[in-house]
Amino acid sequence: MQLSATIVRVLETKEIGEKQFKVREVHVDTEEQYTQRLAIQFTQDKCALLDNFKAGDKAKIDINLKGREANNKEGEPVVYNTIQGWRIQKV
Repeated sequence: MQLSATIVRVLETKEIGEKQFKVREVHVDTEEQYTQRLAIQFTQDKCALLDNFKAGDKAKIDINLKGREANNKEGEPVVYNTIQGWRIQKV
């Protein structure tokens, strides 16, 4: 899936856990009739793809929608969604 967007901000890379899993987010505004602000995660070696982007840049971003299910404190199922980027190109 691909979306066209304007970069709002690029966050710093974070290392999570003992295995040093890397994640970096970019916040974007979609280019459609009703603009949406989205947080898109890039992970591991894909974090470096964001090095050449800054606020105001227009981009095409290839994404995958990810989801996982867990149980909350009451034992009820909840689903967590993530938008994961894997390619980004300036327009």
